[in-house]
Amino acid sequence: MKNTLLFISSFIIYCCGTSQNATSTTAKIDTDLTPESAVVSYAQSITAEELKEYLYTFAGDDFEGRDTGEPGQKKAAAFLKQQYKKIGIPSPLGGDDYFQEIPESFFRAGIKSSENVLAFIEGTEKPEEIIVISAHYDHVGKDDNGNIYNGADDDGSGTVSLLEIAEAFAKAKKDGFGPKRSILFLHVTGEEKGLYGSRYYTENPVFPLVNTVTNLNIDMIGRIDKKHESEDKNNYVYLIGSDRLSADLHNISEEANAKYTRLDLDYTYNAKNDPNRFYFRSDHYNFAKHNIPIIFYFNGVHEDYHKPTDTPDKIEYDLMAKRARLTFYTAWEVANRSQRIVVDGVGSEGE
Repeated sequence: MKNTLLFISSFIIYCCGTSQNATSTTAKIDTDLTPESAVVSYAQSITAEELKEYLYTFAGDDFEGRDTGEPGQKKAAAFLKQQYKKIGIPSPLGGDDYFQEIPESFFRAGIKSSENVLAFIEGTEKPEEIIVISAHYDHVGKDDNGNIYNGADDDGSGTVSLLEIAEAFAKAKKDGFGPKRSILFLHVTGEEKGLYGSRYYTENPVFPLVNTVTNLNIDMIGRIDKKHESEDKNNYVYLIGSDRLSADLHNISEEANAKYTRLDLDYTYNAKNDPNRFYFRSDHYNFAKHNIPIIFYFNGVHEDYHKPTDTPDKIEYDLMAKRARLTFYTAWEVANRSQRIVVDGVGSEGE
């Protein structure tokens, strides 16, 4: 962030390889399954083990803290492109170009040119309607003493979760299960510097914003904050903004959680008088400004926030996978329902 499961037990055979070492983890689905039952199998392909393997690479020292415009961020962008090519998800930009280039002139304070990373699954019935699932992949780099800010939670957790969600949707489409609407997987840069990447996308959209149904934004979902440290409270996720612009979106989210993930949904930071103003502090806000319904998935801050100690060994991978699955289930329902969600809260996004 800016500073501031109906088991389908005998129908799935999981490949032993990970998403990094193979084109995809093969999930063999019984052809008699309905989309309503198949969704669980695809969600279960989002695993703690694969998230962990991804994150130990993505939040490793080789990426030098992923500072916007710097070599580490460029390496991270190249890594994301490589993973989408392995999974078999194309770019909406065509050919081998997965990068939405952002010129240096768009930034301030000497920040160098950077790029958003985009991948795209076209819908089968309503391809012109777009669901954007986003996470920022930049972090704050290194300090003057050479300490690397790995940003495992912020926002390595969101970044690798987005990869796993994308792979789950790719498997579903390959097996003939939609999605009906298109899905854009958007990894934005420059969030830590001022939400630059998401602002650039919404000012230079690859798909018209009027066709953008929702933005589901994942920023920090790998840790547990102090409020939820006790064992009876740690099965949670903070949701911010789900009800501000669309009651449909909020209800879909609530129903998906009640049916599948059963997390404790904490709306503390959704209050309009929240002094932390988290609603305004991650990339979803640049979509909300355009009256696009959003949900911000968040675990709250912790003692390692924006410190070199935000490392992969401290991530709660099982919980992180559960949170990522909630995002997947919500996106699945929005993508496959007969009617587009209704925007009924215009003017309620806050100040």
